This record gives sequence, C-alpha cells and structure tokens, in this order.
Amino acid sequence: MAAGAVPVTAQSSLPVATVSGIDAAAAAVLNSTGVPSASVAVVSGGKIAYVKAYGMARLEPAMAAEPGMQYSIGSVSKQFTAAMALLLVQDGKLKLDDSVGKYLPELTRAGDVTVLQVLSMTSGYQDFWPEDYVMTSMMVPATPQHILDVWGKKPLDFEPGTEWQYSNTNYVIAGRIVEIVGGKPLIEQLQERIFRPLKMAGVFNSDASRLPESDPTGYYQHALGPLRPAPQEGAGWMFAAGELAMPASDLALWNISLMNRTLLAPSSYDEMFTEMKLKDGKGTGYGLGVEVGVREGRKYVAHSGEVSGFVSMNLVFPDDKVAVTVLTNEDASSAAGALARKIAPLVLQSESAGVDDPAAKAAEQRALGIFTGLQEGKIDRSQLTALCDAYFTAEALGDFSSSLKPLGAPHSFTQVSAEKRGGMMFRSFTADFGGRQARVTTYEEPDGKLEQYLVIAPGS
Repeated sequence: MAAGAVPVTAQSSLPVATVSGIDAAAAAVLNSTGVPSASVAVVSGGKIAYVKAYGMARLEPAMAAEPGMQYSIGSVSKQFTAAMALLLVQDGKLKLDDSVGKYLPELTRAGDVTVLQVLSMTSGYQDFWPEDYVMTSMMVPATPQHILDVWGKKPLDFEPGTEWQYSNTNYVIAGRIVEIVGGKPLIEQLQERIFRPLKMAGVFNSDASRLPESDPTGYYQHALGPLRPAPQEGAGWMFAAGELAMPASDLALWNISLMNRTLLAPSSYDEMFTEMKLKDGKGTGYGLGVEVGVREGRKYVAHSGEVSGFVSMNLVFPDDKVAVTVLTNEDASSAAGALARKIAPLVLQSESAGVDDPAAKAAEQRALGIFTGLQEGKIDRSQLTALCDAYFTAEALGDFSSSLKPLGAPHSFTQVSAEKRGGMMFRSFTADFGGRQARVTTYEEPDGKLEQYLVIAPGS
C-alpha cells in the first residue's frame, strides 16, 4: 500500500460469477478507453460487498492502483453541499424558500432566486466552468467570492424556475450560504456533520492542495495522443461544486446512509430525492445535488463528476439497497460511467439502455472541417475564443496531428447530443473510421466561436 493511502483492502461478498463479471468489465473498459485506473466499490444488500482497484494509479514512476487511494470525485461533491444545506434547514437556520438575496444580496436578481432553485439547478445563474479542460484563467488561485463577482453578477440565462441548466456557479452560491448560515468554513461543517458520523476517514480537500504523491495522478490527452499529467486547477475554483477527493469505499458509506436514510431527517431525504418541477410542470430529472429517475422500473439517485485529471460516477438504487461507485484518473473520458453501467446490471440482474439525440448537419460539417485541419496540425483560430486559442499550443497541435492523421478520413462524423450549458451550446460527435471510433466535444458561444474542441480516445 502506498504511504498515504487509506487502509482499505480489496474485498468481496458477491457471488463468484458476479465478481468475475465485474473484473471482466473493468478489464474491457480500461482496455478500450486507455484510462490508467479505476477504483470500484459496490454496495449490495445495504452493505459494502465489493472493493477493488484496477490498473495504474501513476504511470511514471509506475504505481499500481490500490482501493484505499483517494481520487478526486468532482461534482459528486455537490450532494454533500446539498445535504449540509438540508441539515441547516433542520436546525431552523435556513429555509429552502429563502431568497438568495437574504445572504448574498449583491448577486443578480438575488431577491427573485431561492435557495431551492440554486440547489436544483433552476436558478438561471450561468455556469463558470462548463468546459472539459482547464483554461489558463483557471490555473491561478481564486476565491468563491471572485466566482460570484464575475458569474454571479451576470444576467441570468433564463427566468428562475422556468428551465433546468447545469451550473457549477449554483453550488458556489450554495456553499457560501452554508458558510454564512453555519458560521464555519464549508469543509469543517462537512467533516463535523457528515464525514465523521459516517466514518468517512479518507476525505481530502483537493481544492486546497494537490493530492499527495501516494495517491493517483490525474491524466489527460490532446486528441488521441499520449497520456500526460493533467494541469491542476488553481486553489479555490472547486469549492462547494467539486472540491472533494476520497476512496471509493468512503462514497460507498455515504451511499449506504442514503439508502437507509440514517443521517438526515426523513423530510430532508424526500426533498433531496424529489424531482424538481419547472413552473410549467415539466420534470427536470434532478433533485438537490443528485440526478433522480427510474431505470428498468427501479428508482435511482446518481451523479457524475469531473475535475482536471479525474472522472467519477456514483449510482445508487435506494429501494434495492444497491450502489456502484467508479472513480477514474483521466479527464474527458466516459470510462467511469461506462463501467458503472456494466457493473449495475451484474448486481441488479437487469439491463440498462441509452438514447441517441438527432444529428445537426451544419454543426457536423463545421466540426468535421476542424477535425480534418487538425489532422494536418492546423486550426482556424478565427473560430476560437481566446481561451480555446490558448489551449491549442504547439504541443497540442503536434499531438492532435500525430495521433489523428494515421486514422485517415472518417467514414462518418455524426452529432449524437446537443444541450445548452454555461451560456453555450455543448455538442458531442462520434467519428467512425471503420471499426475504430473517436469522440469529439465542442462548446459554442452565442457568437459562434468555439470555447472547446476536444477529441477523446476511442471507446471513452
């Protein structure tokens, strides 16, 4: 075990066939995506039933992944911020229908937005980090107040309560309200009210400092190039929206508390797990800090997370007393979600399914044109924002060209999803090369310029 790892050993009380299936799924996903490692924890029957790590936590010097290692969990952190707010509601210090202006009057239309709308992503505050890479502006330290001064004072993206749009800014607002009401830093309140009672001993505040060398290194790629150590966000950027790191087994303890409703009051769990409805009655698929819904007739509570170098997936079936946690150490990859979706039916004995979105031909042609240029190490910088332009360094262009040119011309280039986020349009495309695929993701500003253009490894 690495020196700083939490003392957790691989364990299983699952049937041999299920364990074999999980091991095979992990091997397949790591092989197809190239993600260095995955740390897995499974809850079955309301108890931790499986804990194991796969692959390499660090490539140079080589260090195998171990189940006690702490991985950054990104936006899975949001449900802890939401739970802390609900504990303050139970204390009588906070109300969900309080206006944001009661605590942060300087924010845009603070008197018209409620704490509930902030926690449920229906406030209209614009996302400060929708991109899937770390811009140069985020590599320097910041404070939650800086984020609020910039993004919390922009015009709202929509009228409060009329739309749902994912926004990290909401949880910076929520975290500051928790600090104001609770009278202590958020991380101290989380330790006192949640982590210590649940014996989550491996929680680490990765927003304050980089993970120790005894824990995994986070990686990223330029297009399909070599894995490189991911840049670190400047301290202060993640705060209440994605500041936590921990072993998968600690998230499993949290998941058990969710399904058994042991930490919060019953009414608080009802609030957290109830789908937020918009003013027109439409559902959002989101509660307070968690996605909620029904899959194969089973209720689930879930959330994914991503920060530089790490992606996570936490999936809970509360009525079935089953949960799956997968933590990985490469950003902009769907390996964590893919592995969780493979593991869940092995434990639940059911299948899961997905839905594709329709194609947008104009966007496909534009993205394909950029892709073709990158194969030659060229990019039309007039199409890029300043931050995206800064991302495409000489090193990046070299990696894009050397890894993409050997693939040749795509047989097809298809948009598979599109959604608004952070005041931009996010699009995901699949490029098929006849048996081999790559994924392309873009963020487009209202003026048409691209804030992001990433090419992600086949199968990720």
